[in-house]
Amino acid sequence: MSLEKVFGLAGQHAVVTGGGSGLGLAIAGCFVAAGARVTLVGTNRGKLEAAAAGLGSAAGLAVFNVADLDGAEAFAAELAAGQGPASILVNNAGNTVKKPLRDMAPADFRAVMDVHVGGAYALSRAFLPQLAAAKGSILFTASMSSFLGIPRVIGYAAAKSAYVGMVRSLSTELAPEGVRVNGVAPGWIETALFRQATATDPARRERIEARIPIQRFGQPEDIGWAMTYLASPAANYVSGHILVVDGGALHSF
Repeated sequence: MSLEKVFGLAGQHAVVTGGGSGLGLAIAGCFVAAGARVTLVGTNRGKLEAAAAGLGSAAGLAVFNVADLDGAEAFAAELAAGQGPASILVNNAGNTVKKPLRDMAPADFRAVMDVHVGGAYALSRAFLPQLAAAKGSILFTASMSSFLGIPRVIGYAAAKSAYVGMVRSLSTELAPEGVRVNGVAPGWIETALFRQATATDPARRERIEARIPIQRFGQPEDIGWAMTYLASPAANYVSGHILVVDGGALHSF
């Protein structure tokens, strides 16, 4: 078998939540380069249209709020009818509230958990018949906060830690149906959001970079290619794994 077939995604249809920008868009771009069709999912139609146009004819879009847990089944059915059944689902949509615990209201915490954990649960369940029919895979975008104690983001840390448990549990439960489940945990990646967050605090940016053994920040495509590998036939015996893509930061001392 050729390398193109082993590591490629020809004939696959990937649904990428949070696909209009940042890591989601980079993941979708790598999938398209590997031969897949993609559907970008988000709440901002204008952003999705611009992103899909940039990816070309292999990209479509669908407007949906992943926090609408009760609407997930209807959304999955509508998407399959309009754009074809999915063979890959990427649970990437995310949000965060950065506050100390004393100031984080229950609504703040719920808002983060609803998007990450609730949304991933509901969409994984809703798309499961399609994924099982295709012997496809579910992918999760985890985080350094899945493993490290990062302060003032308790909701985000709880949600991303939950992703690790979801990957482990679902990989075991869904294996008999031929569905693989994995995740990627990005380190510090040069996205527009990260640049914005560190633009006014160069000392913080320097501290973060100093703890990365490779001595640079990652690029969005580093995450996209990791996801591509996990979705490809090359990883057909890989399930229940969180692939950390962080330049060695997690294990540095």
